[in-house]
Amino acid sequence: MQRLSASIAASAGAILLLALAYLLFWPVPVQPKAWQAPVDEGHVDPYLRNDRLRSATHMDLGGHTGPEDAARGADGALYLSTREGVILRLTSDTQVAKVWARTEGRPLGIEFDGHGNLLVANAELGLQRIDRHGTVELLLDTVAGEALVYPNDVAVAASGKVYLSESTRRFSPRLFGGTYPSSILDLIEHGTSGRVIEFDPDTGTGRVFADGLSFANGIAVSADQRYLLVAETGAYRIWRYPLSGAPREILLDNLPDFPDNLNNGLQGRVWVGLIAPRNPLLDRLAERPFLRKVIPRLPANWRPQALPHSHVIAVNVDGQVLMNLQDSAASVPMITGVLETRQSLYLTSLTSEHLARLDKRDLATH
Repeated sequence: MQRLSASIAASAGAILLLALAYLLFWPVPVQPKAWQAPVDEGHVDPYLRNDRLRSATHMDLGGHTGPEDAARGADGALYLSTREGVILRLTSDTQVAKVWARTEGRPLGIEFDGHGNLLVANAELGLQRIDRHGTVELLLDTVAGEALVYPNDVAVAASGKVYLSESTRRFSPRLFGGTYPSSILDLIEHGTSGRVIEFDPDTGTGRVFADGLSFANGIAVSADQRYLLVAETGAYRIWRYPLSGAPREILLDNLPDFPDNLNNGLQGRVWVGLIAPRNPLLDRLAERPFLRKVIPRLPANWRPQALPHSHVIAVNVDGQVLMNLQDSAASVPMITGVLETRQSLYLTSLTSEHLARLDKRDLATH
């Protein structure tokens, strides 16, 4: 009996050592960098918790999911990028979403140019242009001989110049299981391979406009055409880059949530989608890269998960928070951004099976 007990104990010890060796030394794709995360102050003023998004209604997408971004065409219809790789067209008269174009990848940020073409940041392929007939053309997939890895959002200036965020040059959505797993790996690593590309449609060439960003995400050209605003998701902040070439400035810092898309609204507003609250574990391990390397080795359900919370804000070009809309019940999961019209706010999402719509008249009653 004693021999049996000793054998069981030895086996258990060996298994424990193997498990520990796996957690500490098994190869993983991330090479975490130490950094100092700002102290999370939580949802304090001007981000006080509320439920002003609770009254949003949900529009069916005909079986499609993940309406990451929305844009309004000159025809008045709404256009949506989806997880299935298609662009949906939604008209106000039918309220039925129909497939308008197929991108053969994962379209994320979308925006119309001055000629009525829809520009698409395709996370798997590059910058695309879709004409009024739904014909898809690839405009840019390399910069300076280097293939684009993770295009994310797109913005168009009045000059015609196009700005494309590339979230990371380390983790391709095609190689690492999609945009969400790739983004998690980059946030764990906290590298600074994110950048912004400026594309000139007249010459068909692109150049690096800004780099050194920890997961470059949403971008928008300010209404006065003076600035390019860039969300740096991994650092919980939004930058303001003068298009004149002057040094960049921080517009918003130490956000309580991960910033995602930036979208131009009315009256100079810029809407910020805040996809999920900051993760306390990632902040605590910011200066401990070796321990962050353990996270990808954990079973999937043990890894840090995005906490459910719906949150969007509107800001001006000076960084003043003009509106703060939330829903603690997260009826709209993982909000990526906002499309504003005169009557409505349309809330886009990374995972939802619907497009959420908030009537502006409901905001006036709160």
